[in-house]
Amino acid sequence: MPARDRIFARIRHNLGRGPLPETEVNALKARIEGHAPHTIPTRTAITRNKQVDLFQEKAEALAATVARVPSLEDVPEAVRDYLAAHNLSTRIKMAPDTALDGLPFDRTPMLEITRGAATPEDEVSLTPAFTGIAETGTLCMASGPETPSTLNFLPENHVVVIRKSQITGTMEDSWAQLRTKFGEGNLPRTINFISGPSRTGDIEQTLIMGAHGPRRLHILIVDDEK
Repeated sequence: MPARDRIFARIRHNLGRGPLPETEVNALKARIEGHAPHTIPTRTAITRNKQVDLFQEKAEALAATVARVPSLEDVPEAVRDYLAAHNLSTRIKMAPDTALDGLPFDRTPMLEITRGAATPEDEVSLTPAFTGIAETGTLCMASGPETPSTLNFLPENHVVVIRKSQITGTMEDSWAQLRTKFGEGNLPRTINFISGPSRTGDIEQTLIMGAHGPRRLHILIVDDEK
């Protein structure tokens, strides 16, 4: 018996209920495996360009900063300018993802690039995103050997590269893309949804940035839809 079925059976046993009829079991399985979306907000039923604009608007409302760049070749200079504007370290820990392999950092020799998982000493990380969600301005980050989750949380400054074509309307759209890419039974061990830089107001309702992760989140949207 699959683990999920064993869990459901144990719950029903603890509630003093017997096994479900087979017809109801099959109906529940079909509903779970069908992934039918619930209510979808109409504000995301807009053109692609407006979805990208909405994503930027929502992300900036959550205290992230957003810049548009014409191509991947422009990313290193955009990163350099952002770090210089905030007087940040020029040492960057970059994800070993193939999506970032072609970035021409030879044009910005003042930046020191190393690749791999983040350590507590790293101040700036550079990562790709899996998708961006226009509805909420949220980044969907899928973990894996090439995209360590530590890069999303340890450095105080997180720079994210996302292609325009990766921006979806809703969270349901992002989950559908995850299932399509990785398969039903092979999703990444960790999927992080990031909405703006880390913050908390737990202590006397005073907003503190960077409490549980990056103090700054900068998103570079690459225009790959000409």
